[in-house]
Amino acid sequence: MIGHFARPSVIAVALACAAGTLHAATEADIEKSFFPYKQGVPTAPGVTTGTSINKGNVANFAGVLDPGMQRFIQEGAVEITVGATTSFDLNKSYVDATKENAGKVKVGAKPGELVGYVAGRPFPEEPDAKDARAGEKLAWNFRYGMNWGDGLAISPFYWKYRNMDSGKVERNILFNFHFIKYTHRLNQAPVPEIAPNPSKLYRATYVNVQEPQDVKNTQLLIQRYEDDLKQDDAYLYLGFQRRVRRLSTGQTTDAFLGSDIMIEDFEGYNGRISDMNWKYKGTANILMPFYNHNDMKLSDEYKEPDGYKYVAFGGQGGCFPNITWQLRKVHIVESSPVDPNHPVSRRVHYMDAQTSAMSETLVYDRKGDLWKVFMLGMTHPDSHLAKNKGSGIVLFDAFSMIDVQAKHCTTGQFKGQLDAQMVPVSLFNVQNMRGGN
Repeated sequence: MIGHFARPSVIAVALACAAGTLHAATEADIEKSFFPYKQGVPTAPGVTTGTSINKGNVANFAGVLDPGMQRFIQEGAVEITVGATTSFDLNKSYVDATKENAGKVKVGAKPGELVGYVAGRPFPEEPDAKDARAGEKLAWNFRYGMNWGDGLAISPFYWKYRNMDSGKVERNILFNFHFIKYTHRLNQAPVPEIAPNPSKLYRATYVNVQEPQDVKNTQLLIQRYEDDLKQDDAYLYLGFQRRVRRLSTGQTTDAFLGSDIMIEDFEGYNGRISDMNWKYKGTANILMPFYNHNDMKLSDEYKEPDGYKYVAFGGQGGCFPNITWQLRKVHIVESSPVDPNHPVSRRVHYMDAQTSAMSETLVYDRKGDLWKVFMLGMTHPDSHLAKNKGSGIVLFDAFSMIDVQAKHCTTGQFKGQLDAQMVPVSLFNVQNMRGGN
């Protein structure tokens, strides 16, 4: 793959062109990509602010619900309330970088190769159903999205393992999660990259378990390379073993610490572009878990010194975030594993067009049956902690991974903090894991 800021060769560009970029994004394309509601918000019959969608009326809203949510509502597992559709404007530096680099980015000869990318949204133009690489381009938009910005901590991060039938909470785990970008940085110093970076990493995720005692100080480090064709490095430190071990590729699709979520499920998809076949399935207006955190009825369960409150959960088994849902423009993308031994046959991602966030994902098992539904609640940063206001960084705020076959779920409540001091580069290496708690 062509390195960061390297000059693409004539041959590479020719191959990329042959691979099919149908047209370069125009100024109008970029405006439409980042400000899709400037001329008005989506509408659908009966979908108005405050509308409650439940078992009795769900048939009227089939056109604006993904199949997973439609199924849950039909079964009486949850009722949802419609919120007003609002614009989640992204950080100006990201929009500006997209404008500066428009038309310079091409997909390479095969999936996982990208030519000419510098910063911003690689493919801001509307996806074209006639373009065989349209799904892959949307996946690149997700990979190089502004979600989490250049560095962010989720601290604390509360997970619950729940029996959906009985409502029993079987396990509580308290984590700290940390994210950092090494390259294509726009809003936290240093810009545009962290140096030195001899391994040519793009991004890293560091996880540390705080509670309970039996898994305390379990740590996970995932290092993703700038070159998507290079395998991620993943390391696990188990406190009771007091040693770091490298995870094999297959272990990222195991249940993470006995939960309903695998490492590859994080954020909607946490793997390489080249690990999947990508198909663009269309664009639609769908109800999505986007909202303003401070306007929700929040939980009093956990007490924070600064008064911050977490999203509450309800519905069957306590598996559903108590939030409002916005009717939003959504690109539907299907990913199917290249590896025939993968436990998943395909995922269907509902990608928010404005932010490129995969906030709803349906996961199908190897037989092709619906296995799990992942929902990722997204809050506007201006309705959150003071340090996040004005950032233009959309915040992950609550998640639920529901195993519809096992009738079980794992839920997460976030305190996302855009704070460079909480994500020093020194956190994201194996030596730090060995250093203990």
